Amino acid sequence: MSPLKLRIKSCLCLLLAAVAFGGCNRGRAQQEVAYVSAPQAFLRDQVAAVFNKTGTVKNGEQVQILGRDRRFARVRTSAGTEGWLEQRFLVSQETYDAFQKLAQQVHDDPVQATAIAHNQSNIHLEPQRDAEHLYQVDQGAKLSLIRRASSEKPLPGGAQARAVPAAKEGQPVPPPAMEDWWLVRDDAGHAGWVLGRMLDVDIPLEIAQYAEGQRTVASFVLDQVSDGERKVPQYLVLLTENKDGMPFDFNQIRVFTWNVKRHRYETAYRERNLNGVLPATVSQESFDKEGSLPVFVIRVKDDAGKVIERKYKLNTPIVRRVLAPGEQKETATRQSVVSHRSSKRSKKKH
Repeated sequence: MSPLKLRIKSCLCLLLAAVAFGGCNRGRAQQEVAYVSAPQAFLRDQVAAVFNKTGTVKNGEQVQILGRDRRFARVRTSAGTEGWLEQRFLVSQETYDAFQKLAQQVHDDPVQATAIAHNQSNIHLEPQRDAEHLYQVDQGAKLSLIRRASSEKPLPGGAQARAVPAAKEGQPVPPPAMEDWWLVRDDAGHAGWVLGRMLDVDIPLEIAQYAEGQRTVASFVLDQVSDGERKVPQYLVLLTENKDGMPFDFNQIRVFTWNVKRHRYETAYRERNLNGVLPATVSQESFDKEGSLPVFVIRVKDDAGKVIERKYKLNTPIVRRVLAPGEQKETATRQSVVSHRSSKRSKKKH
């Protein structure tokens, strides 16, 4: 064969190989994948009343879709196991990507409290029962609480809560029943919304007893004081009405300090009637002669609905506002009086 023919043949082979390789890539790119949303599910060899199990898949596992039936999808796992799986146990790549994006968005958000799941619960993409869900939390799992939201409570049969009860003629329509949700992050870094009634906020027992019928939203350790050989934490606690659907995240704050002489907690500061918005933050800040002190910042809505920040400092046992530029000095004086009176009442009561 002449050199020219050999050159032409080689070029044709390279061209055919490139076309074939490109076709394979296109085939791979078009392969549909999905993710298992059930805690665990088994694969079956056929879609029939009688079948054999071919394998199992776990929550969050990626599978390749080979085909679909009315209620089932034929899938292949990363280990190469194939079988039929109910489609209701699968979510799309789009849903998986949305969960990944949410986890990235809240990765650095301040944690407001920890909670314990008292039942196995779904983690939803949005604070609604019918929102997509992918991951689950196990009973007893500890979760970081990041943000709160409320949504209408659905009724049996899919009807929304606003459908009941019907108002009599001439009377205003009653508001719908609401339920609270928490945006959570688990130990694996998954983020999403969990129904609030499925969670118990983990509050130290020594301060939980002073809730006085209020619901504890969050708690923060401000600092620690020495009492003999032990270190005792001092707390900022956020509280709210003991019911779902409130228009605020919290409406009261309390600061608990440790009385070294009496070896007990006392309320050093209390403020009510707040239109509080999460998150709250805690840090340390230097104040000239006072030195480095614990500082906390809460966010509240003013009468116009604008969210503003309020900063406070703790110089045990006194809590005072740290004024922002332009704030009136009378505000600090009034807050100091509230703190002093609250502390006196707390000592008498406790």
